[in-house]
Amino acid sequence: MDKENCLTTGQLAKRTGITVRTLRYYDQIGLLSPGGHRTGSIRLYNMKDMERLQRIQMLKYLGLSLQTIMDILDAESPSNGEIRHSLQAQLDVLQKKIAHTEHVVHAIRDAMEMSAYGSDWNHLADVIQTVQSEQNWGEQYRTANRLQTRIHLYDKYSTNPQGWHRWIFEQLEVQPGAHILELGCGDGTFWIRNAERIPSSWRITLTDMSSGMVEEARCRLGSNNPQFKFLCVDAQQIPFHEEQFDMVIANNMLYHVPDIPRAIREMHRILKQGGIVCTSTMSTQHLQEVEHLAVSFDPELHVLDHAIKRFHLDNGGDLLSSCFSDLRLLRYEDCLLVNEAEPLIEYMISTPMNARERLVGAAIDKFRDHVNRLLQQNGTLEMTKENGIFLGRK
Repeated sequence: MDKENCLTTGQLAKRTGITVRTLRYYDQIGLLSPGGHRTGSIRLYNMKDMERLQRIQMLKYLGLSLQTIMDILDAESPSNGEIRHSLQAQLDVLQKKIAHTEHVVHAIRDAMEMSAYGSDWNHLADVIQTVQSEQNWGEQYRTANRLQTRIHLYDKYSTNPQGWHRWIFEQLEVQPGAHILELGCGDGTFWIRNAERIPSSWRITLTDMSSGMVEEARCRLGSNNPQFKFLCVDAQQIPFHEEQFDMVIANNMLYHVPDIPRAIREMHRILKQGGIVCTSTMSTQHLQEVEHLAVSFDPELHVLDHAIKRFHLDNGGDLLSSCFSDLRLLRYEDCLLVNEAEPLIEYMISTPMNARERLVGAAIDKFRDHVNRLLQQNGTLEMTKENGIFLGRK
């Protein structure tokens, strides 16, 4: 390693404002051990150490204990891809924390106004409940980091330069002044990636079953943006009147809904006559090569969620036809050409199956060697991407 690109403990302390004593303590407990070569008793920190230190300090700022921080960072893939992914995940969590703090501030201000008339049970209880609703910021970071990892793989290795979200937007046949509902909005990425194309006359309501996702979408799109409304909603029981929306969008989410026919009936109920439904999903062959790669290394290793079998490109039309007419299936032509092991491994670990439990310790090193051998033999690994949307009318 080039010593000129490393920092001593004292130099790192001066550069970051963290005391030498703290850095030595991190080293002692195994939280941050210098990766550079030693020169006698001198400890040398490299850029990877600096990236890890940045993560440590940000997670400390979120209020996590050093042991929790160590558990989180040790569970990440050793290379963890680009620092940009981690920074984006940190930003997402910080935005949620800011939003939570704003809720606490509003609750305290309301209580202060009422205090002029003496103590008020309800407003003081509201303050307590708001504070008590503090998020598990460690889990929020893990979730955000995994999401960024999956997005990165698609962005970096997809062969279609148009991009999935931009393509979907171009298929929407919606008039000016439309009232649009999205179910399962996630973090709002669809709207962020089409921000400059959204007509100012559209009124958009973004919903998700997860309050955390709703809050993240609100933070990313702007809580003061009058064009958007945000609400935590169960797609099986949509809290809106009949014929209220011109379009309902459900991107890659119906296969997660326990009662899919009920959700489809609800979408039909709240659509205006002639309104458009847009639902996206995948085929059962989507990224099957990733699953085959996992099983070729360990028959018990699984990556893909079997929920896709509940609503996919081959059966989605039949499920929707009970409520919608003029159904069309539009396919998005794409595939992944992956020529690096680490982003693929990080993607596999980020999924909700068992990869992050089985690919640990020596197992992940052996699996990395396995993937690298395949890359040396083939140059690239081609992964099937079969995505599409169903468009229909009420």
